[in-house]
Amino acid sequence: MAQNPTAANWASIGLLGLVWGGTFMVVSLALRDYGPLTVACARTTLGAAALTLLMRVMGRRFPTGDLQLWSYLAAIGLLSTAMPFFLLSWGQQYVPSAFAGISMAALPLFVLPLAHVFADEPLTLRRSIGVIVGFVGAAVLIGPGVVSATGDRAGLGQLACVGAALSYAVAAILTRRCPPIDPIVLSTVTLVVGSVVLLPAMLLMEGVPVWASQTTGFAILFLGLFPTALAALLRVHVIRSAGPVFMTLVNYQVPLWSMAFGALILSEALPMRFFIALALIMTGLAVSQWGSLMRLFGRG
Repeated sequence: MAQNPTAANWASIGLLGLVWGGTFMVVSLALRDYGPLTVACARTTLGAAALTLLMRVMGRRFPTGDLQLWSYLAAIGLLSTAMPFFLLSWGQQYVPSAFAGISMAALPLFVLPLAHVFADEPLTLRRSIGVIVGFVGAAVLIGPGVVSATGDRAGLGQLACVGAALSYAVAAILTRRCPPIDPIVLSTVTLVVGSVVLLPAMLLMEGVPVWASQTTGFAILFLGLFPTALAALLRVHVIRSAGPVFMTLVNYQVPLWSMAFGALILSEALPMRFFIALALIMTGLAVSQWGSLMRLFGRG
């Protein structure tokens, strides 16, 4: 059963919001010299290497012999690393980094009904209203042009970003239902799975990457170590201790940071619909998570 969020859970959510909010800007920088498969593969491979080293230092071992556990780990790795990393990298070739960040706020729209059916977090009337309001915000964000997305790279890029949110949502539910396993081992294995999937695809489609420039090279390194390796540890801990619905709170901070970094550093234009969508999404957050907020500050 999901536990009430602790102060440590909220601190982790705040840090994840900042790190992941800046990730979209860094991906845009990396895409200047590298293809989307290379960017996604670098994230999983570097992250897997860093966490594998951490496992060795801490004396942890990879699980063996449990077919059910490994089936969960394979699915979580595919849906929480390989697929969303590639979809976001591919989509960001055609949409602003701010759009990619805001699209992550669609995650609760998928998690809440999934958690109602497959986890232990019921979809109450208040949460349902929050989902509806948030869905309206997501619809405003994407706009009517996505209907004619066939052959339109910008429209397909938008769909790719929303598809990444859906992939993360399913992975969150699977992580909650996964048999007991050390969180560090879980984080490491999911990145290893993502690397195993993406590495052959990268070599086949984009070849062996080379150091292109300091800006894009360090962007690749940053992506593998901070929003991937470090954030994976925090994400798994929050989901398993406070539940997948609470984890969705991070996705309401991500748009704020992605818009700020995109506008201030990348000089991206921010259409009015971005702000309208963000306001609706934030309203949906407040409605759906009001009980958690009241319990948290009621203890303060």
